[in-house]
Amino acid sequence: MFETRGYMLDISRDRVPTLRTLRLIVDILARYRYNQFQLYTEHTFAYAGHEAVWEEADPLTAAEIKKLQAYCEMQGLALVPNQNSFGHMERWLTHPKYNALAKFPKGGAMTPWGTIKKFPTTLDPANPGSLALIEDLFAQLLPNFDAPLVNIGCDETFEIADKEEYLAFLLKVADVARRHRKRPMFWGDIILKHPELIARLPKDLIALDWGYEADHPFAREAAAFAASGLDFYVCPGTSAWRSLAGRVENMRENLQAAEKAGRECGAKGYLLTDWGDEGHWQPLAASLPGIILAGNFAASGPKSANMDLERELDSVMDAPLGGYLLKLGTLYLRGGALRANASELFNILREGVGYSRHPGLTDSILNEISGVAAGVRIAAERWTDRNDWAKEIVYMANLIDCACHRRDEGRLRALRDEHGRIWRLRSREGGRIDSLAKLPRF
Repeated sequence: MFETRGYMLDISRDRVPTLRTLRLIVDILARYRYNQFQLYTEHTFAYAGHEAVWEEADPLTAAEIKKLQAYCEMQGLALVPNQNSFGHMERWLTHPKYNALAKFPKGGAMTPWGTIKKFPTTLDPANPGSLALIEDLFAQLLPNFDAPLVNIGCDETFEIADKEEYLAFLLKVADVARRHRKRPMFWGDIILKHPELIARLPKDLIALDWGYEADHPFAREAAAFAASGLDFYVCPGTSAWRSLAGRVENMRENLQAAEKAGRECGAKGYLLTDWGDEGHWQPLAASLPGIILAGNFAASGPKSANMDLERELDSVMDAPLGGYLLKLGTLYLRGGALRANASELFNILREGVGYSRHPGLTDSILNEISGVAAGVRIAAERWTDRNDWAKEIVYMANLIDCACHRRDEGRLRALRDEHGRIWRLRSREGGRIDSLAKLPRF
């Protein structure tokens, strides 16, 4: 059993859950023996003096954080603050007031995947205003949390080419956290690119070793952190984001690899991550298989690979829906069209009619996938009058169907209407329009 068994939910890619939904998530986490909950924040806390950044996002307030924290404590979970503080700052840096703080104010950073960032994403360490902003954010955010930890982020700083510049700013942000009596944890991807820097990290830092594919090299990366004497967590993912309905088999293998490496290398924690890239289209149901299985891996080890996931899903959803959810979550495998960090079905729907899809996804295969999704939709609709999970499963089936029939204007129009109805089941209104804008138009 890992000492820390955590779940991190992205609330900054448009979707901010209601307090009722957050309490539901806490109930599920407690049931599966988690003891830490993080809400990943970029701009979705109501920071005084920064209203222009969050005014349309329906952010969490200090009072709401305290209510959620009290509920977490009742269920045996620590609520840990998580505010990115170096990269992933585009929600700030695109505003004129903050643009001068960007390393590349006009955007243009090259990513490791060969894409170019349209907007600025990373703070400029040489600008004194960058650290001053983080000091202000931490001063407002951190006093609302009793947990002695904070996740300071600092991942994917695409604009920073100088490793010494990266390290210096990371350490400055960590110092700000310490002044609030919080032990800092940080995403380890940049440091792992420069392993010679690991030995120079203060030993109170907690490294977060993240990776989301079935073949992610957790064993090698965890060994590097272990050898340094740093405490570290292994951080797999739900595989729900950019998938429409999950990538269940990738999720299983990713969770299992993280558990094995973490156990063998002495990881202090196992943190399941759940992101919302590209509009957070997927509802909570898409994440549920990963939440259940990761909780079992973190608490019970390798034997969890044999758990009856369908039965557990039925129990949590209070209806025989688990098999349908898992069926949707394996459709990404049809045709052999496997992509990293996404399903090909998501790519087809997101990128539009001109997208050059994988050759394995022939029209015949897409029609087959559509038929399976239709069968799931018909079966789940029997439960929709009394079960929100069923409504989410129907919605995911329709997402998949629209990917298979990308040129069908009627399907797309219906999907855009359904997006709002499903969004409002568990999420605040703020961010919905931004998410909807990322769905294709007819």
